[in-house]
Amino acid sequence: MSVSLRGARFDDGAPLDDAGRAAARAAAGALPADARAVTGGSPRCRETAGALGLDAAPAPQALAAQDMGRWRGRSLAEVSEAEPLEVARWLAEPDFAPGGGEPVAAVCARVAGWLDAPEADPARVVAVVEPEVVRAAVVHALGAPASAFWRCDVAPLTVTELSGRAGRWNVRLGRPLGSSGGTGG
Repeated sequence: MSVSLRGARFDDGAPLDDAGRAAARAAAGALPADARAVTGGSPRCRETAGALGLDAAPAPQALAAQDMGRWRGRSLAEVSEAEPLEVARWLAEPDFAPGGGEPVAAVCARVAGWLDAPEADPARVVAVVEPEVVRAAVVHALGAPASAFWRCDVAPLTVTELSGRAGRWNVRLGRPLGSSGGTGG
């Protein structure tokens, strides 16, 4: 967790707060040690990966957070008050660019491209990424349209496990880190 997430703010680059840092440290060792780890570019993702004990490389650009344009750092309440029609469009139209940033459909497309790209090394990958990247991966894995993006809720410090291959994905959602039930990533 970070102050931004607790305050329902579009990411502003804030690091984890003390509670988030402690929760991530408590879950260290819960992910497969033999997996290749990558982390999103935000301070929150990098710090989470480190607290989990992962030696994570930077994630490819396809797994970057959604660009929220001029909404970055503002709360949803602030943006809803200032730009109510734009917020309504963002929530209803996957091709709408929020705050002049990146449409949900574009996030879904780039994450889908990464998932379906043939890997030279098809080993297990643990990706510590922003919730919207996980949502996009789930939407693609289920073969759902980009409009289903808002029907997925991703809690902090949970594992969403995708197994399979391009065209045949299986999804296991929302296991809290550190809980029993196998490994995930």
